[in-house]
Amino acid sequence: MSQTNIAVNLILKKLAETTGKAKIKVRKASEVLLSPLDTELSKTPYEVVYKEDRVGLKYYKPSEVKHKYPLLIVYALINRETMLDLQPGRSVVQTFLDSGLEVYMVDWGYPTRKDKYVTIDDHVNGYMDNIVDFIRKKHGLPQINLMGICMGGAFCVMYSALHPEKIKNLVTTVTPTNFDTDKGLLHVWMKYTDAFLMGESYGNMPGDLMNLGFLLLNPARLILDKYVGFFENMDDKDFVENFIRMEKWIFDSPDVPAATFHQFVTDCYRKNLLIQNKLELNGRRVDLKNITMPLLNFYGQYDHLVPPEACELLTKAVGSKDTEDICLKTGHIGIYVSSKCQREFGPKIIKWLKEREGEPKTDKSPETSRTPSGSKIRRETVKYVSPKKIIGKESKPASPDLKKAK
Repeated sequence: MSQTNIAVNLILKKLAETTGKAKIKVRKASEVLLSPLDTELSKTPYEVVYKEDRVGLKYYKPSEVKHKYPLLIVYALINRETMLDLQPGRSVVQTFLDSGLEVYMVDWGYPTRKDKYVTIDDHVNGYMDNIVDFIRKKHGLPQINLMGICMGGAFCVMYSALHPEKIKNLVTTVTPTNFDTDKGLLHVWMKYTDAFLMGESYGNMPGDLMNLGFLLLNPARLILDKYVGFFENMDDKDFVENFIRMEKWIFDSPDVPAATFHQFVTDCYRKNLLIQNKLELNGRRVDLKNITMPLLNFYGQYDHLVPPEACELLTKAVGSKDTEDICLKTGHIGIYVSSKCQREFGPKIIKWLKEREGEPKTDKSPETSRTPSGSKIRRETVKYVSPKKIIGKESKPASPDLKKAK
């Protein structure tokens, strides 16, 4: 029986080389971490041109306006719109400005206890409608372009169905509209979440609690791998600055008004009313067939929060013939921060909008403007009693519907 010889000298040599490289890496990492770091978010200049309650409207003006219709961007209530202007070189906003597109972006602000009873209707037919009217009046236009992201995209779909005459083109990105899927752990969890009890317990749904839930959806990648990657690259100043910017964005999480959270979980995640044309806001049915304007729908192939199955049915459910689905090989926020996606995402939207700058349609009738393609969606009205917006009366129940735990 032969005995295996161990090359001890080679092992020791490798250890010495590794130790030497580690010392150099640690020394350089110390220099980087102790040096001044540029980690500021949202550095592109803007002006707040409209304010209502906690909600503000940012206006970004290009050096030269080359588009007839401005673009309004509506982000989700969860996290902040600064994702679209994360840093120079990775800014969707700057890409739009470089093309001569005027950009408006909703800043939902930070809800307080007085916002507990603010509903989806208040956001869509209240704040959003007032903002759209403000922009239309400012520019003297009957319509504007609208772009929504995640939950904000769902709000834009609702708004475009209820106010189609005010929207020229609609762009949705990682926007959930079909909630009848078990792809993605979030959709499973939400079906068993007692949204009313959480809202009543906390006043509003805490952003920090939601953030913890998002991290637990994939703890190995979102908690362990991320920080291992940081330690492996902490001697790279650009990497460290980008990492800190992303961390600042991730943990800047506003609360969500209790009534809005309850309604979104109940009517969307549990009942899946939106894609079925059954959702009602303040007595008005959200009929997706009324979305007759051009629609561009982006989603991520590897999105663990809003999987493709939650997004891809929208273009078949609306009343427009001018629709396009684009599935990018990335995750939920990679669309906005990935270098590869940056080269594809913004330029595609700019080109798509520019090609559709003709005169707006004056006929508001879905039957005479465009007809839907694909399968028909069965229409059925389900009455929803939305909570009232009550300021300074947190002890009063929002509505009979919110008294139900499920």
